[in-house]
Amino acid sequence: MAKVRILTDRVANQIAAGEVIERPAAVVKELVENALDAGATRIEVEFRHGGRSLMRVEDNGHGMSRDDALLSLERHATSKIAEAADLDRLASYGFRGEALPSIASVSRFELQTREAGSDVGTEILINGGKFVHVRDCGRPVGTRLEVTHLFNSVPARRKFLKTDQTEAAHIVHCVRLYALACPATAFTLIEDGRVIFRSPECSTLAERIAEIFGRQVAELLVPLEAVEPGLRLGGLIGRPGTGRATRHEMIVFVNARPVDSRTLNYALIESYHESLPKGRYPLAFVFFECDPAAVDVNVHPAKREVRFRSEPQVRSFVIRSVLQRLRELGTPPGGAPAAASGGPGMDPGTPRPEAGLLAAHRPGLIGTGAWPAPLHRADLAGLHAPAIVATPPVGIRSAVAATFSAPAPVPPLAPAFASASASTLPSWRFVGLAHGNIAIFETPAGLVLLDRRAAHERIWFERLRAQFRAGAVPSQRLLLPIPLEVDAIAAALLLDRRALLHGHGFEIAEFGRNFFRVEAVPEWLEPADAEPFLRDLIGALREGSIPDQNADLAHEALARLAAAKAVRLPEAVGEAELRTVLGQLFATRTPLTSPAGRPTYVELNHGELARRFQA
Repeated sequence: MAKVRILTDRVANQIAAGEVIERPAAVVKELVENALDAGATRIEVEFRHGGRSLMRVEDNGHGMSRDDALLSLERHATSKIAEAADLDRLASYGFRGEALPSIASVSRFELQTREAGSDVGTEILINGGKFVHVRDCGRPVGTRLEVTHLFNSVPARRKFLKTDQTEAAHIVHCVRLYALACPATAFTLIEDGRVIFRSPECSTLAERIAEIFGRQVAELLVPLEAVEPGLRLGGLIGRPGTGRATRHEMIVFVNARPVDSRTLNYALIESYHESLPKGRYPLAFVFFECDPAAVDVNVHPAKREVRFRSEPQVRSFVIRSVLQRLRELGTPPGGAPAAASGGPGMDPGTPRPEAGLLAAHRPGLIGTGAWPAPLHRADLAGLHAPAIVATPPVGIRSAVAATFSAPAPVPPLAPAFASASASTLPSWRFVGLAHGNIAIFETPAGLVLLDRRAAHERIWFERLRAQFRAGAVPSQRLLLPIPLEVDAIAAALLLDRRALLHGHGFEIAEFGRNFFRVEAVPEWLEPADAEPFLRDLIGALREGSIPDQNADLAHEALARLAAAKAVRLPEAVGEAELRTVLGQLFATRTPLTSPAGRPTYVELNHGELARRFQA
C-alpha cells in the first residue's frame, strides 16, 4: 500500500492559505493589490464584524473575461509573469497567482467581473473551495470580490482571530497604507455600513499622513528628498528628539510597496543614533525607489519583506540622506540634542515642540506639493563606551543601609536591613556630582558611583508596582482634557484596554473615531507627559509586552514603563537628598539594578584603582 500520496487541490489550497491568509486584513491586502495591478483609479472596501462575516473589494480596473476569471482561481495562474526571469523586473504588487484560490478555499467567495468591450460580466461562486456556479451577470467594467464566512471551513484558524475591533483596526491600517502609497487612486472604506475613510486623489503626503495617523503626528515631521544614480529616497521623517517606544510609526515603502525591510529600518535607526536616546525609534514615512531588478520581493509568503541586491549600497545611501537632512535641521555635529541626551527637565522621549513646522513645509512639500508617481510601481544603539562595572561586594548593601537611615517610605518599601550602633558604622563621605547625574562617594573600600536616574527608577518601580497590585492608584483630574489622536490599531487597543488604564489612574474618553480625550492621569505622571507616555504604552500593547491574562506580569510591565516617566531629577541636589535616595534604594528588593537592568551604582575598590594607576 502506497504511503506517499498527492494532496488534492482543495487541501493544497488550504495549506497555501495558511501561509498567505493570516487574518482578514491579509485578504483585503491581496484583493487591493490585485485591484491596483488592474489599473484601478477607484477602490471601495467594505467589511463587517472585523472581516469575519464580510469583506468586499470593488474596483473600476480592467476587469476580466470569463476564461480569465476561471483561470484566476487556479493555483499559480497569473498575468504578471511568464518565466523566472520576469521576477527580476517586477512592476506589479501581485505575481504568484496564489491569493484568489487560497482565499476561495477557506471562505464563501463570489467574483463578479467585466472587461471593456464585453456586453455582460461573469459571476463565479465558490464555497469552501467547491464551485457552486458560473454564470453571466450585469455590472460595470471592473471587478467585485466578496468574501464571507472566512475560515468557516477551518474553524481551528478562526478561533485564533482577535476581537472584531482589533481585526477591523488591522484592515483599516492596511487600506490606509495603500492609500498612502497610491495617491492617484481614490479609496473608500466602509465598516459595518458606515463610511469611515474616503481618500480623494492627489493629496499631498503631509495631508495623507495627517488623515491616517493624526495631525499631532504630522506636525512632528519634516520632508526628506535625496537622489543618487538609480536610487531615490523621499517622504517625511521626524525631527531630532522626536521618537517612539516602538517601530509602529516607522513605515517604509519600496517602489510603492509597503514592506518590512530590515536594511531600511536599521539604516533609519542608525541615522538617528545621535538624535534619539537608546531604545527610542524615529517617526518616518519613507519611500525608497530603485530599479525593480535590484530588489527581490519574492522572499516572504505574504510579500512583507524584500531583499536588495546591494544592501550595503542601499544602507549607506539611506544613512547619508537622513543624516544630511537631520544636520540641516540643526543637529549638533558632535552630540545629540537635549531631548536625546536626557537633559535636565526633559524626558528622553519628549520632543521639543516647534510651532508651525508642518505649515512651513506644506506649500511645497516635496518640490511640487504632491507625492510624485513611483518609478515602476535598515537597532543600532549609540556606540557608547562601556562603563567600568565591578561587581559590588555583598557587604556594600548592609554598609550603606546601616550608614544612611531611610525616611519612612510607603509600606511596601519598608527597610529590611538591620540597624547598627553609631560606633560600628563605616565612614562614607560625599564627594560630589559628575555630569549632573553621577553621585560620587568615598568609602573605606574605595569609591562608589551612584547613577541617580537608575536609582530613582528602581525606587519608583517598586513603589508603583505595589500601588498597581493593591489597586490603589491616586488620580488627578485635569482642568483641560488632553487631546490624543492615534491610528486605527492604536484606537482599538485603547478601547479594548480602557478598563486596564482606568484601574491604573487614567480616565480616557472616546471623542470621535481614532480621537480621545485624557480627562485624568495618575498623580505620579505630569500632565505634560501624558500623551508621550500613552503612546509608549500603546506601543507596548501592540508588541504584547503587557500580557492580558497574567495580572501580576501586567502590573510589573506597566510599572517598568511608568517608572521612567515618574522620575523627575532636580538640577541641583544636596548631600541630604542623596542620603535619602540611598536609604530608599537599599530598602527595595533589588537595589543593584534599575528596572531596565542597568546598574544603579558601581564600586571601584582600592585594588581596581591601584591597577588602573599601575600602583
